[in-house]
Amino acid sequence: MERALLQGFLEEGLSLAQIGRRLDRHESTVAYWIQKHGLRANGRERHSARGALDRNELASLVERGMSIAAIAGTVDRSKATVRHWLCEYRLSTVWAERRRGSKSGRRAMTLPCPRHGMTTFRLRREGGYRCARCGAEAVTRRRRKVKQILVKEAGGACVLCGYNGCVAALEFHHVEPAEKRFSLSHRGVARSLARARDEASKCVLLCSNCHAEVEAGQAVAPVAVDAL
Repeated sequence: MERALLQGFLEEGLSLAQIGRRLDRHESTVAYWIQKHGLRANGRERHSARGALDRNELASLVERGMSIAAIAGTVDRSKATVRHWLCEYRLSTVWAERRRGSKSGRRAMTLPCPRHGMTTFRLRREGGYRCARCGAEAVTRRRRKVKQILVKEAGGACVLCGYNGCVAALEFHHVEPAEKRFSLSHRGVARSLARARDEASKCVLLCSNCHAEVEAGQAVAPVAVDAL
């Protein structure tokens, strides 16, 4: 490589990697010719050897669940340097542990969750891990949302007394018990919305009190709309 060409690139402020891309050469080759021509690479001071990373500091950052990139930004070192010292100290980031666990089929791991701290993560069928508590909360939110949709579509109030104060107190009563495939008041709302709607078409909406009276034979529920 010609000295004048390299000097021009350096005066533009280009790094070794940028010069390498311009010349279609590896940056190590560029570094060799810069040194051979007695030139000085841009950012040399920043990339010069700065000693080992402190093990305790590195371990603390790993325990906080930080990725290699995040650690590199925190300690102001390159990702390659961080990887080197993680290997030297036999430390692994959370992400590395997750990848290894997923490949080996490990069903559960204790990992940091931004919401719940250190807690159990479970392997998903599609791969990767998810906080078990976050997953349970997501299921609960979906069940509530589906029930709210079904209650609204069913009129939003008890067909006997008109109660509409609390969605949780409203229940779906199967007019023909023999046609019941699953309950909509409990685990049923975790099914697909289409299947839940199909099941709701066989029911009438009752509050918990009226539902108890109907089941005890003290009240009579009207016929479901789809049964008319």
